[in-house]
Amino acid sequence: MKEIILAGGCFWGVEEYYKRLIGVVQTKVGYVNGNIENPRYEDLINQKATHAEAVKVAYDEEVISLERILENLFKIIDPTSINKQGNDAGIQYRSGIYYYDSKDLEIINLFINQKTKKYKQPIVVEIQEVKNFYDAEGYHQDYLEKNPYGYCHVNFNVMDKDERK
Repeated sequence: MKEIILAGGCFWGVEEYYKRLIGVVQTKVGYVNGNIENPRYEDLINQKATHAEAVKVAYDEEVISLERILENLFKIIDPTSINKQGNDAGIQYRSGIYYYDSKDLEIINLFINQKTKKYKQPIVVEIQEVKNFYDAEGYHQDYLEKNPYGYCHVNFNVMDKDERK
């Protein structure tokens, strides 16, 4: 199993999207690469914490590649938007790719370099090694599964049918 952490605005929709992908084994929403230990959602809203809302994605690389994981991220975000996705704005809603395995950085950089050619604006997706990740509060986990009519900026219709569980 491999793990990568992805940020793309509100984590509710990003988590639900990745849960639907064949090869994704587990997801967990949380807060990544911020300034304080054990942040709470209120700490992000009140700008006490600088973490991004993110989703830890555990996947079977025999079934889905990191490139496909990243390609799917770019289907659901605007990679040229700084600190904003959908109606959500603020540093906690920045887009990012956070890796554990330094070997993944080469794949990530190659992917971003290829994508750069397709956009007129610069790609502003943050790319960093995971410094810290804290699980979000329980009510955020599987939020859209528990609240199917909850807010979500993600368009699930962009998922390729052959990748959907």
